[in-house]
Amino acid sequence: MPDQSGTSRVVRRVTVAAGRFAPGHLGPLTQIVPFEMVDAVLAETARGQRRVRDLPSRVVVYLLLAAALFADCGYRRVWAKLIAGLDGLSVATPSPAGFAAARRRVGPGPLHALFDLLRGPAAGPGTAGVWWHRRLVCAFDGTALCCPDTPANLTVYRKGGGYQGGTGYPMVRLVTLVACGTRALLAAAFGPTSVDEKGYAEDLLAGLHPGMIVLADRNFGYQPTITAVAGTGADLLIRVKAGRRLPVCRRCPDGSWISRIGPVEVRVIRCAIAITTPAGPRREIYQLVTTVRDADCPATELIALYHQRWEIETAYLEVKSTLLGGRVLRARTPDGLEQEIYALLVTYQALRIAIADATTTHPKIDPDRGSFTVALATARDQVINAAEVIAVTPVDLVGIIGQQVLNDLLPDRRARSCPRVVKRAISKFAAHTASGRLHGPSYQATVSIDVLTDPDP
Repeated sequence: MPDQSGTSRVVRRVTVAAGRFAPGHLGPLTQIVPFEMVDAVLAETARGQRRVRDLPSRVVVYLLLAAALFADCGYRRVWAKLIAGLDGLSVATPSPAGFAAARRRVGPGPLHALFDLLRGPAAGPGTAGVWWHRRLVCAFDGTALCCPDTPANLTVYRKGGGYQGGTGYPMVRLVTLVACGTRALLAAAFGPTSVDEKGYAEDLLAGLHPGMIVLADRNFGYQPTITAVAGTGADLLIRVKAGRRLPVCRRCPDGSWISRIGPVEVRVIRCAIAITTPAGPRREIYQLVTTVRDADCPATELIALYHQRWEIETAYLEVKSTLLGGRVLRARTPDGLEQEIYALLVTYQALRIAIADATTTHPKIDPDRGSFTVALATARDQVINAAEVIAVTPVDLVGIIGQQVLNDLLPDRRARSCPRVVKRAISKFAAHTASGRLHGPSYQATVSIDVLTDPDP
């Protein structure tokens, strides 16, 4: 019989910043958000400390980013996780008031500047599933986050309306521009729900340029938005209402036609999409407008491309359900909310970069096969271990997080359909809109697309 009473001793080497800066880290994600980057944004926004305290400004920034990783913990518990792997080092034990004062001292500016440095497609020219006819595929859309019901927040943010009395919490509207292939963030804007998604979309136009194609749903299919997007030089593919009559200026061989929306010449594609699942068939008419008029881009290919718009919905699922766990934001003041939301976006982007870097080492792997849940769980574990904070070897694109992602890749995307219903992760009650739906997605789906020739107006 083998001896089962033996023991093993595991010794880890942890390399972190010196002195009071030691708790300032994000595990392996620190190599994506390095000390030099954080120090640069603190200097740029004039938020660096005048003297070294128990909570230096750099450490506070990492505390805020770690709080986005551990959304179920208060700041004291987040601090405990940051120092858990620093055995033998003398570290501070700030009070709740100390944490609050430090967050106010840093403010939202450094987190905003950090997001501006990190935002981008996180993809190279050869990354699979990111480009379409030499254009970066991206999408913009909006969502809402709930924030604490405090007098300070209510001065800026309002509760949502509804026939059952509205929402219990004030809401923050978030609109982002996302690279569909990697689900990385290209730009973001947020504020009160008194401004609609189209209003915030105007703040995203600076992130558009030639060599991109922008996908958007019917909410953005009106003349000012179409004109503004076309004016950036980026192509667009936007759904408009099926009943909207667009004049036929010239017909194309594939059944689409050329029309005009204001000053913009667009190609109109009208199609019927039929989906057959075990729950039965359903059919819907789609009408798309695009500025892509190339002969080598047939209507059926553009219709298939529009399905990529759903990647931004998956990105919002990762932020709201996987990262936040369906929880309400922490901050009790508008400035605190701005700080917290930018910290959330920076942390999400860092995880997305880690996933994209790992899949880049395997050119045939589509980045959307990298599991965000696996990356998040690994990042949390390594923050507690204070692992790979500082690279002691040449830069490794894969790292601990990337290796776990590659070891547990998702299967290739399957044809599936699931009814769109309102869900809330923390509610045990099924939404009324979910009545009669199948439990879980239907994996056996057959999709057929018919391009419809619009009758003469």
